[in-house]
Amino acid sequence: MFTTRPEIAGTFGVVATTHWLASAAAMAVLERGGNAFDGAVAAAFVLNVAEPHLNGPAGDAPIIIHDAKTGRQHVICGQGVAPDAATIPAFEALGLDLIPGTGLLPATVPGAFDAWATMLRDWGTWELADVMEFAIGYATNGVHLVARIPAAIAGVKALFEQEWPTSAEVWLPGGNVPEVGKLFRRPALAAFWQRLLKEASAGSTREGRIDAARNAFYRGFAAEAIGRFYQTQELMDTSGTRHRGQLTADDLARWAAPVEAPLGVEYKGHTILKCGPWSQGPALLQQFALLRGFDIAAMDMVGPDFVHIVVECAKLAFADREAYYGDPDFVQVPMETLLSEAYNAERRKLVGPQASMEMRPGQIPGFDAYIDPHAEARFLESRAAAGAGEPTVARLGATGGDTCHIDIIDRWGNMVSATPSGGWLQSSPVIAELGFPISTRGQMFWLKPGLPNSLAPRKRPRTTLSPSMVLRDGKAWMSFGTPGGDQQDQWQTVMLLRMLNYNLGIQQSIDLPNLHTEHFTSSFWPRGARPGRVVVEGQFGQAVVDALNVRGHKAELGPDWSEGRLSGARLEPDGQMFAGANPRGMQGYAIGR
Repeated sequence: MFTTRPEIAGTFGVVATTHWLASAAAMAVLERGGNAFDGAVAAAFVLNVAEPHLNGPAGDAPIIIHDAKTGRQHVICGQGVAPDAATIPAFEALGLDLIPGTGLLPATVPGAFDAWATMLRDWGTWELADVMEFAIGYATNGVHLVARIPAAIAGVKALFEQEWPTSAEVWLPGGNVPEVGKLFRRPALAAFWQRLLKEASAGSTREGRIDAARNAFYRGFAAEAIGRFYQTQELMDTSGTRHRGQLTADDLARWAAPVEAPLGVEYKGHTILKCGPWSQGPALLQQFALLRGFDIAAMDMVGPDFVHIVVECAKLAFADREAYYGDPDFVQVPMETLLSEAYNAERRKLVGPQASMEMRPGQIPGFDAYIDPHAEARFLESRAAAGAGEPTVARLGATGGDTCHIDIIDRWGNMVSATPSGGWLQSSPVIAELGFPISTRGQMFWLKPGLPNSLAPRKRPRTTLSPSMVLRDGKAWMSFGTPGGDQQDQWQTVMLLRMLNYNLGIQQSIDLPNLHTEHFTSSFWPRGARPGRVVVEGQFGQAVVDALNVRGHKAELGPDWSEGRLSGARLEPDGQMFAGANPRGMQGYAIGR
């Protein structure tokens, strides 16, 4: 069951990302004297070209960093906000009770570019033009397409041809789905980036040039092009109806990526750090707060006891996610209570020998723990329309959520964990003047008033994007994360549990079989749920599935090598660095020197 493949080691720097080209770009930056922040930005722009079905230039990017100079950690929130025109009454007037999963209506302000630019300006050392050089080269000359990109395009070929002509122009050259392994070029995207850099060159300092690029994106030609497109086009979405967008140039002009403190919990001498409750990240922290009360190390790490306890604790944590999480700039989130030992000691008592089929949020005085009662019915209604693959793509472009991840440590001990996503090629139409689509993260809002994650202008949707960092004895130790929508903070929990309870390395923890439950409401349109369902990777074996079903789970055996695309990077006290990447999907890559 254990892998014999070691993780990558180095003393100069290590990188792990979800695509080999991004890892290579980041390592090239480190080798040429750049730091982890410079390398992460270079990797991020390459991912825009190499994995356009998983992220884009106008997507989202939550980032956790460790600054070796100050010894402090920061969250850079690259999750954009809802437009001013995005109100619950506005959607009710359109006859909608859910925000569509595709098209123009679910757009949020693109957050990724400002997050990367802010990190480069305040913690990096390189010029923006230099870190973008790799991506511009790939956009100009082409990248070899992995199989999932043509598969995603093929799934929405008819939509592009019949409804989204600007997307057809980019993704169906000559009217055909691009071939696997062939070079695919993005000339319009390269031209956009080159224009951005030309306008940025007016700045008199490195920082000034980065700010000039931010202005061009959010207050200049890019924002104007986005505003024109969203205000003049009426395009098809998952509602089956054509709608005009709500996003304007003014929405972009008023926004900048905030920098915040991370949240954390203690587990076995380690401090686990996550983004705030505008993300699902605290659900991982809650799982560890619950799991502190169980002797995980005494369990078989691929046995039914381990799976049962992990799944039942995940159900409790994600029930609290549904009941309480939202943008803390708009709603009060009882985070101190949710992460407290007293609260989780009571919640832990709900974990019994049999699986629960209920959604059971905790009851906190002064808060209404509402859980949507229609999620299972929505899943059953939509099942026939769902496609297959990762991410799941339906006929009208609905995406079940997937993304990219970046982990970097440099020779000085700086560390980055970032999860760029959104702006998927299949979920919103390309803006012809710019060559890329916009994030559809707004689909995660509810249109029922009064909930923590109810839609409101300038509010952040509660995103699934969830980078992670761990301190050991108070010192930065590990950056890790994964793509995977609602599964991100399930797969990461299993990976970290195995490290901290069984003393495994990164690659061993990644290569062991993983699992997830779909018990709770999905964050993605159509917001379905499958109570009790547990999927364990094929390597667990049928005996584990049978034992889980005896305990009342609705467990099933998934394919081998199908759960997650985890990666991580670790800095040990002796200065050695290690990194591991996921063999699943055959795209992840770790590199070190």
